Amino acid sequence: MIEIKNKKAYFDYTILEILEAGIVLCGTEIKSVRKGSADLTDSFVLIRGNEARILNLYIAPYFEGNQFNHEERRSRTLLLHKKEISKLKEKVGQDGVTLVPLKLYFSKQYVKVLIGICKGKKLYDKRETIKQRDLEREQRKNY
Repeated sequence: MIEIKNKKAYFDYTILEILEAGIVLCGTEIKSVRKGSADLTDSFVLIRGNEARILNLYIAPYFEGNQFNHEERRSRTLLLHKKEISKLKEKVGQDGVTLVPLKLYFSKQYVKVLIGICKGKKLYDKRETIKQRDLEREQRKNY
C-alpha cells in the first residue's frame, strides 16, 4: 500500500483536527502516485468560494505519458461536501489556523488526502518535541 506522508507538518504544526478528502487527478498523475513519485512538503489547502484546492503538491511526470503528461505543481481540486467546506472556512477564519495535507494514500482505487486543521508551533514547542523524541528513544534503548 502506497502512502506519502508529510513528516514536516507533524513537526511544524500542532494538529487540531483531521479530515479525509478525495482529490481530482488525471490519468498520468494517478500512475505517478502509484509509483510513489509525489511530495507533500510545502503544500497547503486553500478555500476560495465554495471550492477547496490543494496547492504546491508535487507529482512527478509519468515517464510513459508523452504528450498527455501533467504539470507537476498545478492546483488540484479536493472533493468535499458543502458542509465540510463551510466548517473548514469557519476554522481557518480563526487566528493562526491553517489547512495542511498530512498524507496521500489509496483507498480501494481512489486517491485520498488527509487534511489537518493545524496551528503553527513556536520555536520552544519544536524544541520540546525534539526533547521528548530523544527521551523516548533513550527509554527504548535501555529496555
